Amino acid sequence: MKDKKSVPGLKRSMTAGQMEMISLGGAIGVGLFMGATATIKWTGPSVLLAYLFVGIILYVVMRALGEMLYVNPGTGSFADYATEYVHPIAGYLAEWANVFEYIVVGMSEVVAATEYLKFWWPNVSALWSGIIIIAMLLLANLASAKAYASLEFWFAMIKVVTIILMIILGFLVIFLGIGNGGKPTGFSNLWAHGGFFTGGLKGFLFSMSIIVGSYEGIELLGISAGEVANPQDAIVKSVKSVLWRILIFYVGAIFVIVTIYPWNELSSMGSPFVTTFAKVGITAAASVINFVVLTAALSGANSGIYSSSRMLFKLAHNGDAPKTFGHISKRIVPSHAIMGITGGILLGFILNVFAATLNKSTQDLFVIVFSSSVLPGMIPWFVILWAELRFRRNNPDLLENHPFKLPLYPFSNYFAFVMLVLIVIFMFINPETRVSVAAGAAVLILAVIVYLIRHRKDVRSEQRKE
Repeated sequence: MKDKKSVPGLKRSMTAGQMEMISLGGAIGVGLFMGATATIKWTGPSVLLAYLFVGIILYVVMRALGEMLYVNPGTGSFADYATEYVHPIAGYLAEWANVFEYIVVGMSEVVAATEYLKFWWPNVSALWSGIIIIAMLLLANLASAKAYASLEFWFAMIKVVTIILMIILGFLVIFLGIGNGGKPTGFSNLWAHGGFFTGGLKGFLFSMSIIVGSYEGIELLGISAGEVANPQDAIVKSVKSVLWRILIFYVGAIFVIVTIYPWNELSSMGSPFVTTFAKVGITAAASVINFVVLTAALSGANSGIYSSSRMLFKLAHNGDAPKTFGHISKRIVPSHAIMGITGGILLGFILNVFAATLNKSTQDLFVIVFSSSVLPGMIPWFVILWAELRFRRNNPDLLENHPFKLPLYPFSNYFAFVMLVLIVIFMFINPETRVSVAAGAAVLILAVIVYLIRHRKDVRSEQRKE
C-alpha cells in the first residue's frame, strides 16, 4: 500500500486527570440518563448483569488498547494500529466511522440540549439555541486542547457527582427508608414483578445493543493520548481507574433504579433520576437533573468534536480527506478539521429541526438519529481487538518487559470479538434497532466502496504481492 505521510504532532498540554475525565465524560452521557428506561423495558432487573457483561467486553477492549498505547501513544491511535497491524482499509474505516459517529452524536446531543433548555425557557427557539450551543463548543475546541480538556473536565465532573449522589441517596432509601415513610424498600423489586430475567435471553441480548452505545466513547482515551503529558504513566492510570469507575457509576445507578422502583412502572414515571432525588425531599430535583442532562448532552457533543476532528485531521494528512483539514493553527489545534466537524453538526442539526416540524416528536427523532451511530461506534472496538492480536505476534520483543499486558490473551480477544458480533446480529433482529443499525451499516459499506475506488491501484498491487 502507499506510504502514509508523517502526521504533524499536536501539543501535549493535557494532564492525566483531564485525560481520565475525558474518557469518563465520553462514556457517561445521555445513554445512561435517557437510555436506561429502554434497556430495563427489554430485560427487566437483569439489565444489571447486561451492564456488567458489556463491562467485561469493555475491559478487554480497553486493556488491549492500553497495551498498544503504552508502546506508541499517538493521536488517532486505534486507527493507526488498525492500519499497521490489520490492513489500511481497517484504519481508514475506523477513522471515517469515528467522524460519522461523532457528527451524528453531536447533532443528536445538540437536539437533546435544546429540548432541555425548554424546561426553563419553553418559548426559546430551538434553532437559535442550538446555533449558540454549537458556536460555544466550536470556540472552546479552537482555543486549545487544554481549553477543551478544561471544559470537558467540568462537564464530566457534574455528571459524576450527580451519579454518586443518586447512588448514596438510593442506598438511604433501600436500607433506611428515607423518603419512603421510614420503611426500607429492600431488594424485593429485583424479582417481585415477573422475575429477574423478564425478557428472557432475547431481551437480555437486545438490551446489550443500547448498553454498548452507552459505553461508546471510552476509546477517546486512545485519541487524547497524543496530547497528554507523560503518556505512559497517564495511560496505565487512566485505563485502570476509568474502567472500574464507569462500571460503578453505571451498575450502581441502574441497581438503585431497579431496586427502588418496580421495573414495569419506570416507563410511566418519567426520569428515575428526577424521581429518586424528589423522593428524599429535594424539591428542585427536576431542575437539578435537567441541568445535569444538559451538561451530559453538551459533554457528548464536545467530546465528539474533539475526537472526530483529530481523525479528520489524520485523514487529510493521509490523502483521504481534503488537504485543508490537515491545517494546524497557531494554538496547535487542527482548526480547519474542528470547523469542518462543527459545520457537519450544524448542518445536521438544522435538518433535524426542520424534520421535527414535519415528522414525529423530537424525542423519536433523537432516538433514531442517535442509534444510527452505534454500529459505526463499534468499529474502533473491533479494530482494537484485531490489531492487538497482530501487535502481539509481530512484536514479541516489546512484550517481554511490558508492564501492562492484556490478561488471558488471546482468549479474551476472541471472547470479546465474538460477543460484539452477536450483539450486532441481535440489533438486526430487534425491530426497534433494525432501521438504525442498517443505516449505520450502509454508511460503513459506502466508506469501503469509496476506499476501493480511490485506492484501486494500491489494492491491485497488494493483491499481486500476495
